[in-house]
Amino acid sequence: MNDVNLETAVFGGGCFWCTEAIFLRLKGVKSVQSGYAGGHTDNPTYEQVSKGDTGHAEAIQIVFDPSQIKYADLLNVFFATHDPTTLNRQGNDVGTQYRSAIFYTADKQKAEAEKYISEYIHDIYQAPIVTEVSKLSKFWPAESYHQRYYDSNQNKPYCQLVISPKLAKLRQKFSSLLKDQ
Repeated sequence: MNDVNLETAVFGGGCFWCTEAIFLRLKGVKSVQSGYAGGHTDNPTYEQVSKGDTGHAEAIQIVFDPSQIKYADLLNVFFATHDPTTLNRQGNDVGTQYRSAIFYTADKQKAEAEKYISEYIHDIYQAPIVTEVSKLSKFWPAESYHQRYYDSNQNKPYCQLVISPKLAKLRQKFSSLLKDQ
């Protein structure tokens, strides 16, 4: 596969450790990087973002092959593995850095995300969708110790209590989209 055909998607779905672990397991996904998007501070650090002063969301940058997995499939997984109805919160993680967000990298992604939200997602959720849909201005990679966090820390309590159940749901609901393990 020629890298020229790859596309990039950027999602904020709460803790980037969770979303990274989920999207790394999808076929057609070439790489996932944890980082920060949607803020106003250059080169933000985890400590700065955690304080909620930079405007950034914890986000993941997904490089994928659209001939193997469609952007619509990524949207399906994104909305099924976090709560898009809670403003600035995912579970016990609270703050603007944990907001639900789609940072589109092309106008077709914006149109597809808005269509998905307006036509499909309301059939699933009773509460209003608060997912932000905005153009990606810059993605800042997170510090190296955040990358592939779950894969290196599966036995830590947070991973066991929060991420492992999300991965079980992923396997149950989206088995056809998973890489061969």
